[in-house]
Amino acid sequence: MTEAPASPLTAYIGKHPGEPNVADPALLADPFGGYGALREQGPVVRGRFVDDSPVWFVTRFDEVREVLRDQRFVNNPAAVTAEGSREDPLTRWLDMLGMPEHFHVYMRGSILNNDAPDHTRLRRLVSRAFTARKINDLRPRVEEIADDLLARLPEHAEDGVVDLLPHFAYPLPITVICELVGIAEEDRPQWRAWGADLVTMEPERLARTFPAMIEHIHALVDERRSALTDDLLSELIRAHDDDGGRLSDVELVTMILTLVLAGHETTAHLITNGTAALLTHPDQLALLRNDPALLPSAVHELMRWAGPVHMTQLRFAAEDTEIGGTPIRRGEAVQLLLVAANRDPRHYDDPDRLDLTRHPAGKAENHVGFGHGMHYCLGASLARQEGEVAFGRLFARHPELSLAVDPADLQRAAVPGSWRLIALPVRL
Repeated sequence: MTEAPASPLTAYIGKHPGEPNVADPALLADPFGGYGALREQGPVVRGRFVDDSPVWFVTRFDEVREVLRDQRFVNNPAAVTAEGSREDPLTRWLDMLGMPEHFHVYMRGSILNNDAPDHTRLRRLVSRAFTARKINDLRPRVEEIADDLLARLPEHAEDGVVDLLPHFAYPLPITVICELVGIAEEDRPQWRAWGADLVTMEPERLARTFPAMIEHIHALVDERRSALTDDLLSELIRAHDDDGGRLSDVELVTMILTLVLAGHETTAHLITNGTAALLTHPDQLALLRNDPALLPSAVHELMRWAGPVHMTQLRFAAEDTEIGGTPIRRGEAVQLLLVAANRDPRHYDDPDRLDLTRHPAGKAENHVGFGHGMHYCLGASLARQEGEVAFGRLFARHPELSLAVDPADLQRAAVPGSWRLIALPVRL
């Protein structure tokens, strides 16, 4: 029998003793303990990225926030290496994942991989859709979608057990973001499948999925261009066609790609991670049930304690500098460990304890689950609102909700930097 090819995620594990690799199975199984131990070694620790390239792990809250707002650390590696060079970590990573070279431009054109002034220009084009007023105006529709999904949960149950991931946690945010952007209802299951493919980081799936997504978006843009509406997709097309070239063809495609994928994947897993956390902490769930006004604080605490994103993408020093007393040379990569920072005992009292009262209303955001600084999550306010609605409606509609399996039997995807359940079976 032919052996399956080795996963690119495990190819370099253990090659540099003392320099942990982000794909190490021990870190994937227990990121809180593993990255917590690195945090106690120091604010900056030497490690390895998946492709075996050296990286500085930034582990503590103050240093992570400092780098997040320091524009001397850039997202675009081409700022410190030659564009397309095989020394460019993004190029190496795309090669490792088997991404055809002619598709690299779409990854490089993403708002996530750009810095000022391009990042500022791109963010300004879509930020109007995510203002506080716009998000508040969306709330009745988010509640309507949540109520409809919850009403239909029993239809998906077998012996009273239903998987919340496909029947509630995923369809809520993907419906909201697709309506906001302008993605037709019949296309949404395909987008969800594509998102599931991309987060696996499996070259075979990526080689099939990524080109299909790009082709689909081009077709979608061509179709919408003939009948513009008031959705975000139409606004982006107008910016591309009529507004002095503020948006290139590649930027238009990657913006749609980023908004739809980022607008549902992480929120879906915030909902499942948070639900599992509350069901395994009955004292905190009782607090929330007795005082629904705690919902905003609860979402912040669940994002801190069980957020789905454990690290940022790589950042690169644009000049010689230092972090926490450690010299960082121009061009060197840093990985900001949100999971370690969010449980830093230097910043939080009893940081491993789930405490829904930890974030008082009206105070500044006291975690880095959504990032910080220029690259702070564009859709954070929408994600928080969807979390508030999801948790509030779910536990009100199903007050006897419980896990249908032992918490130790919940399975998670083994993807570096992510904390994602594969399923969340609950008993209604």
